Amino acid sequence: MTVTALEALSDNYIWLYQKEQELVVIDPGEAMPVLDYLANHKDEHLSAILLTHNHADHTGGVKEIVAKYPDIAVYGPEECRAYAENIVHDGETIGLLGQDWEIIAVPGHTNGHIAYLVDDKVFCGDALFMAGCGRVFTGDYQAQYETVNKFSQLADDVKVYAAHEYSETNLRFANEVDPSNSAVEEALRKVRQQREKNEPTLPSTIEVEKEVNPFMRANDFDEFVQLRNKRDGFN
Repeated sequence: MTVTALEALSDNYIWLYQKEQELVVIDPGEAMPVLDYLANHKDEHLSAILLTHNHADHTGGVKEIVAKYPDIAVYGPEECRAYAENIVHDGETIGLLGQDWEIIAVPGHTNGHIAYLVDDKVFCGDALFMAGCGRVFTGDYQAQYETVNKFSQLADDVKVYAAHEYSETNLRFANEVDPSNSAVEEALRKVRQQREKNEPTLPSTIEVEKEVNPFMRANDFDEFVQLRNKRDGFN
């Protein structure tokens, strides 16, 4: 299995999960990166679209892709019903490309946000970033706190495929709030080198997040809320 990052919009990644000649696309915020890829790889076949949550920068390309490939299946949570005919729920498993994809509820950024866990990879949309987590647009900080803790329970070697290139800003924030953390300093150095070459900084891993992510390292709920509020005003 291979995973390819397609750049989209200003800082989004659309992920392509490939097994042999079959593809699954996750969170196509716009259509053209996907359509251009398929036009340049005519021997590869798009099997399904997976959606993590109902924000336009994750769903904006779905209808145009489906118009071009009307036979593909679209999966997503209830909040994505306008795009997905296959509604999935927490704890369910779907079979795609001969793989089992586990559905994990990860609310907070949106009420119905989900992640997809397949082999050693989690496609988590905006629920978890490298050294960060999504803004709590729902206002339900408890849900987002529990979501981050849920991710921390995954195996250390699980690769984290977030949907945005926020790593450098997140690590600068982590360095500000946890200045004695040498793992943050090392991660920031590596990320800056990658961005100088215009390389994706993702995926991260759960092991790395336990070392550098201030939200995963928060001692309790109150500290988590304080960090989240401080991060909202950080540039």
